[in-house]
Amino acid sequence: MDSSNSTKETGDIPIPVTSSNSSKAAPPPVIAAKAKKIAKQPLVSGWKRGLGIIDFILRICAIAAALAAATAMGTTSQQLPFFTQFFRFKADYSDLPAFTFFVIANAMAGAYLVLSLPFSIVCIVRPHILGARLMLLVFDTVRHIYFLYHVVTSFVGVRREVPGLGLLI
Repeated sequence: MDSSNSTKETGDIPIPVTSSNSSKAAPPPVIAAKAKKIAKQPLVSGWKRGLGIIDFILRICAIAAALAAATAMGTTSQQLPFFTQFFRFKADYSDLPAFTFFVIANAMAGAYLVLSLPFSIVCIVRPHILGARLMLLVFDTVRHIYFLYHVVTSFVGVRREVPGLGLLI
């Protein structure tokens, strides 16, 4: 047997043994793997995106309804017979303050909904962003409270003027 390349037998499997002449063996090269930092975003389930799509569709429907109601009310002029055919009653939206309020409120609601559409789109594209959804919630709540306040005060007849501005609140 050769002394430089001998085999050590244990059982039936021969294992080759080699000897090294150098006293200082170089350590194996250490390869440092750079750890990739992956931004951990919360797992966004499909229901948040679906909720954003439903919100967007409802806003589109509300825009269509509000602007159609304001347009229909603002452009309609009717003449109705009053007692007989010779006496006619002409009705416009500007004849009653409630009708005027209806047209202005629907136009403002439609304008608000148009301005809120980009934030609704942000909620669809990036459903993990909480700020846009929270802002829509706060602004929608303020709009509803303001609208209800004006409806109640117009029915009750309580109107106050803002000093210096001449606005009715």
